[in-house]
Amino acid sequence: MKYGINLPNFGPQIDPDGILAWARTAESAGFDNVLLSDHVVLTEDAHGRSPSPFYECLATLSWLAGQTDSIRLGSGVLIGSHRHPAHLAHATATIDRLSGGRLIVGVGVGWTTQAFDVLGVPFDRRGRMTDSTLETLRAAWSSETYGAMGASGTPRRVHTGPLPLQTPHPPLWIGGNGAAALDRTNALGTGWHPLHPTRQQCIDGSRALNDGKEFVPRIFFLPSDASVQSPNRPLGYGSTEQILEDVQFLAELGTETIVLDTDPGDQKLRSSTAHDLELVRYAGDVLGM
Repeated sequence: MKYGINLPNFGPQIDPDGILAWARTAESAGFDNVLLSDHVVLTEDAHGRSPSPFYECLATLSWLAGQTDSIRLGSGVLIGSHRHPAHLAHATATIDRLSGGRLIVGVGVGWTTQAFDVLGVPFDRRGRMTDSTLETLRAAWSSETYGAMGASGTPRRVHTGPLPLQTPHPPLWIGGNGAAALDRTNALGTGWHPLHPTRQQCIDGSRALNDGKEFVPRIFFLPSDASVQSPNRPLGYGSTEQILEDVQFLAELGTETIVLDTDPGDQKLRSSTAHDLELVRYAGDVLGM
C-alpha cells in the first residue's frame, strides 16, 4: 500500500516555512505523495472551510518541486473549469518536467457557487467544461501539437512542449463521490479520488470502475484514544486498530494508494504546524512506512 497526505496550503496556521516542513516531513516519513487544495478565488462560501491565506496550488507545487527530492506532488483537486484548459495543460506539463516526473493531477468540478460567479464561469455547465478541460489535458500531454478552436471560430494548431516526463501522461485523478465522477474517471481519468467516502460508497464505486482504473480514496487520519463505537464512524477516525482495519478493508477492494486527511473539517481545531507534523510522523509509524 502507498500513502499520500493532504497538505494544508491554507489557513492562519500556515506559512511558506510550514508548507515546506509539511512536504519534507511527509517525504522523510515515507509518504508517496502530498496533495494541495485549490481555489483560484477564495470567496466567502469557501473561506469558511479553507480560510485565508490560501497559497495558489500550481505555484506552490512548482516551488515544492525544487525543494523536495522524491515525494510525488499533486492537486487534490484542481477545479477543472476555473483555468483556461491550454494554460492548465502547459502549467502541469511544465511542473511534471521540472519535478522529474513527480506530478499527480487531480481534477474536480467544484462547488463554490460564488467563485464561479466571480470568474464568470457558468455553474450549471461546470461538468461539461471539466470534461472539455480533461480532453485538452490528455491531448496536450500526449502530442507535440494539438488542435484548438479559436474564439473567432478558426481552428488553430497549438505547440505543446515541454511534454510531461511521465508517459503516457501524469496520473489524472478525478475528484467527486457520485456517479458522474465515476463516469468521468472511466472515460477520461486514470483514477477515482473520492473525498471521505462511506464504506458503501467505496464498495459500490470500486465495483463501478473499469479495469485499469485506480481507486484512490481520501480518508481521515484522526486517531482517538479509545475505539469509536458510532455506526457512522468515518473511515480513518478511531483507534489505531480501527484505522488499520479500515486500511485492510480498502486493500481488499483493490486500493493501492490511500490519501490521508488530518483536517477534521474545522481549521480552528488545528493547534499548530508543529502539532500537525507530529501527526504526520505518527501516521508513518502506525502504517509502517
